[in-house]
Amino acid sequence: MKIAISGGSGFVGTELTEELMNQNHELFILTRNPDRKSSSNSLQYVHWLADGTKPEEILEGIDVFINLAGESLNSGRWTDERKQGIIESRVQSVKEMGRILSVVDKKPEIVINASAIGFYGTSESMEFTENSASIGNDFLARTVTRWEQEANMLKPFTSRLVLARFGVILGKKEGALPRIAMPYKLFAGGKIGSGRQWMSWIHIEDVVRALLFCIHQNEIHGPVNFVAPTPIQMDCFGKTVAQVLQRPHWFPVPSFILKMVLGEMSMLILEGQKVLPEKLISQGFTFSYPNLKPALQDLLQ
Repeated sequence: MKIAISGGSGFVGTELTEELMNQNHELFILTRNPDRKSSSNSLQYVHWLADGTKPEEILEGIDVFINLAGESLNSGRWTDERKQGIIESRVQSVKEMGRILSVVDKKPEIVINASAIGFYGTSESMEFTENSASIGNDFLARTVTRWEQEANMLKPFTSRLVLARFGVILGKKEGALPRIAMPYKLFAGGKIGSGRQWMSWIHIEDVVRALLFCIHQNEIHGPVNFVAPTPIQMDCFGKTVAQVLQRPHWFPVPSFILKMVLGEMSMLILEGQKVLPEKLISQGFTFSYPNLKPALQDLLQ
């Protein structure tokens, strides 16, 4: 298949590209800096989101378009300027996808657009599936709602649109896990905030496998929760990290300290939502890492 990926140099994009290369697909990675990359017969870097670029000339005939582009949420305090950049980076990439898809003759069979479980808002008591409406009015919920509204404008250009609502993705070197594990490695890990906030997590291997599953499973469309079937509260998550690393879980970090240090961005750590992958399970997807401890053993040991 001919597959285009924007945001292909990020955490998920890098892992996905490697797997698709192993499966001998023809890949087109959309990037702002193609000159820094080395193309090959099966991997081509395509310049986009810059004046004068016409990626549609190269992307004619693609079968799959996957958009993972967007400014990182955790690369700095959420100033008004940063928040605007987070929103605009997501909306801009989707708008450009729409422009490209509107002019190519052959439309892709499936478009997958990244999203996030932040759509649902935060809660310690509620459980969310793809059928749940958003209860949130926080920055993340508003951002994801705006992001998905823009993505839904792509429906006329594809047979299937999938909104990949990612949970907390766990990886060896990237994502949230290295930051969570570091205090434990320094013998300073412990409860964060109340410890009752939900962590809806997923192993990076299952993210890649689920994306491929969505490509090949013709019945899947609309929102899809990319989370393991066993969400866990943060204090239990920390205790499991401690157990796997054979370190103590004893040094608490009060909420007010994180709020002082991180400001509004502290909600990424102090608040959460219990989200279930109802659609993936109903369509027959099997997780390689449905439970936390084996996932952490794979990533931390």
